[in-house]
Amino acid sequence: MSRGILSSSDWRRPGVRRTARSVHVLLLAALIAVGLGPMLWLAKAAVTPTQDTLRAPLALWPHGIDWANLSTAWSRVEIDKYFLNTVVLAAGSWFVQLLVATTAGYALSVLRPRYRKALTGIVLATLFVPSVVLLVPLYLTIVDPPLLKTSLINTFWAVWLPAGANAFNILIVQRFFDNLPREVFEAARVDGAGPYRMFWSVVLPMSRPILGVVSVFAIIAAWKDFLWPLLVLPDPDLQPLSVRLPALQKFVELDVFLAALAISTVIPVALFLVFQRLFLKSNALSGAVKG
Repeated sequence: MSRGILSSSDWRRPGVRRTARSVHVLLLAALIAVGLGPMLWLAKAAVTPTQDTLRAPLALWPHGIDWANLSTAWSRVEIDKYFLNTVVLAAGSWFVQLLVATTAGYALSVLRPRYRKALTGIVLATLFVPSVVLLVPLYLTIVDPPLLKTSLINTFWAVWLPAGANAFNILIVQRFFDNLPREVFEAARVDGAGPYRMFWSVVLPMSRPILGVVSVFAIIAAWKDFLWPLLVLPDPDLQPLSVRLPALQKFVELDVFLAALAISTVIPVALFLVFQRLFLKSNALSGAVKG
């Protein structure tokens, strides 16, 4: 039986039960206000005229809803072009991070080389290095990458390739693989499955929950990243929404700018909900081991 601050005898007292439930309701309301409040306000401001937003920012459309803000933001700010750039950058970063995290986690957890502990320690140690310290050497590497003899500046590869060096993803995938049933791996080896076959046909189908977690982290991080795309993509035609919208803020009205911000937040929110439903709450491991 799980235990908490209040014992079972305390819960049987009406006064204590009412107080505890009231506290729960207040905490839930506060969490909703803090978490959803800014997003709901942005959705309201996206279809609110500028004067109404400035005079009464918390009022619900005192002079009506202006749906034209969305169409104006889409055409005037060229949301479609920068939206496509953002999708391409996020998709490439997602693929690279997923590829590196799953293969590295598989090698360290399932294949288990003799130097596994040393490699895990090195990967863990990189988490203690501030990202700003690596900014200059990483930029110089992108400007003059080894062996390629050509700069990656103003190419999507300049964003995709560094995204794969994510120690946190590697460690959480490795930890998940450590908890997978070893009986399945032994049965696969007995049936003649090699390392590649076991990775593709056994490990990945059992790892949908962690793949969903890494996917959510990767896409949202790529979607909101500002500094690195600003440095390696100076061409405005290649920049994502996170870089272009602040640059265009002074050239458009407030209501149009807020509408553009609202449009740019739709995809990461929708993706989070989809991944949460399909992966985080899935029964991917049910039936993995029988009898």
